[in-house]
Amino acid sequence: MEEFLPEDEPLLNARRRGEEVGATPIGPAGGAALRFLATLIGARTVVEVGSGCGVSGIWLLRGMAKDAVLTSVDVEPEYQRLAKHAYAEAGLGASRTRMIIGRALEVLPRLTDGAYDMVFCDAVKQEYPDYLTAALRLLRPGGVVAFDNALGGHRVADPERRDPETAAIREVGRMVREDERLVSLLLPVGDGLLCAVKRD
Repeated sequence: MEEFLPEDEPLLNARRRGEEVGATPIGPAGGAALRFLATLIGARTVVEVGSGCGVSGIWLLRGMAKDAVLTSVDVEPEYQRLAKHAYAEAGLGASRTRMIIGRALEVLPRLTDGAYDMVFCDAVKQEYPDYLTAALRLLRPGGVVAFDNALGGHRVADPERRDPETAAIREVGRMVREDERLVSLLLPVGDGLLCAVKRD
């Protein structure tokens, strides 16, 4: 599954640089799923929480419309710097991205209600439930929210695991599953990609 769509040189380089600085970018299959979703909904405005040093952004931008804009939020300036380098290497112009350095829970409230086609979350796992609340406000009807690491390294399915990170991932899964405003799906790619469409 991970090797079905091999990553090209810009993606491999972005992944290598991310791993060198301690980031854990989304895997190839998860990235391909993001590109598929962005293409499927004709995404023109996307927010990503956690830049993955450019890996997730490249996948998303390659699925978005040619003049679409990715808003990337990351608390780590170095991750954003590496993401910009990755986008340039992939031939994605600076006008395609809006980079915001800061804590997601401080940045997201400043973004416009209902103005986004997709929100992708891959940052502080303990904040996942709060990211979902923000995403529901930011998304247009028919928009998609997605969370990486939804299996929590296989910890989520283990009822004995009650650490704060695992509990938060488990909670966002419950919230997505039970919210009648959402149509949800847990994709078994990488460490799990939890997706949901906001109903009209």
